[in-house]
Amino acid sequence: MRAALSVILVSLLLAACRPASAYVTPGAPSQYIENRGSDTIVNLALAWAEAYQREHPEVRVSVSGGGSGVGITALINGTIDIANASRQVKPEESQQAEARGITPTEFIIARDAIAVIVNPENPVARLTLQQVSDIYSGKLTNWRQVGGEDRPIVRLSRETNSGTHVYFLETVVRLGQKDNHTLFSTDTLLLPSSQGIVDEVRHNPNAIGYDGLGYVPADLKVIALAREPDQAYVLPSVATVNDRSYPVARDLYMYTAGKPTGAVADYLLWILGPQAQQIVSNLGFVPVDGQAQP
Repeated sequence: MRAALSVILVSLLLAACRPASAYVTPGAPSQYIENRGSDTIVNLALAWAEAYQREHPEVRVSVSGGGSGVGITALINGTIDIANASRQVKPEESQQAEARGITPTEFIIARDAIAVIVNPENPVARLTLQQVSDIYSGKLTNWRQVGGEDRPIVRLSRETNSGTHVYFLETVVRLGQKDNHTLFSTDTLLLPSSQGIVDEVRHNPNAIGYDGLGYVPADLKVIALAREPDQAYVLPSVATVNDRSYPVARDLYMYTAGKPTGAVADYLLWILGPQAQQIVSNLGFVPVDGQAQP
């Protein structure tokens, strides 16, 4: 009996001397991927992470938003593995990255339409890009000026660190013209999230906002847009993004610091595959195919 107790005590002492890393719960994740950035992509990224972790319990994918600029800055600072962005990396961001020995590597992981939305009580159903630009720049201030009721226009936008804000400014407010320096009207309400814009439009009959199509609920009214007054007015959809008839559509991106390897490369390969791209469709985005592999 005494000999048996001695064996137990020795075993306990040896166990106490082992490093903490020696204790690994079966099935616990051993690889971590930090993923941060675009609020447009965050719900899609969360859905991907959940699906991937079910298949690969050894991998933990941490997802957070904050905006495209936040994600790209974190990538430059070396605090994350993947940056989500609803715009491309800016030249000055590339310079900052190169100064730190980092080359951002781009992957197009989905496509998106930016929907212009209004309250369902608003009778306005279609606008040209020029009219939307004039609304957001403050040239048009009353819904009566675009065929609606005599009501003031309340402009809603994402905050400036949002890739959606940058894209909408360049593509709609500035009409895609490089020499156009038009700005949002100073009374535009800047909201921190896509959901914030949805909630405000839902409760304000005078509001106009914009959001990624995947975030627009069925109870809000989506405006049909035309490039020119004599051209077709088109509603955003997967079909109109793919045939390029809807004028406000864009690519969505993930960036890594150089060519990805290991768990990050495997995860990106899965994201560009059929299972993950089906999730893209399920969430109202447009899938991609034929992309370069990590």
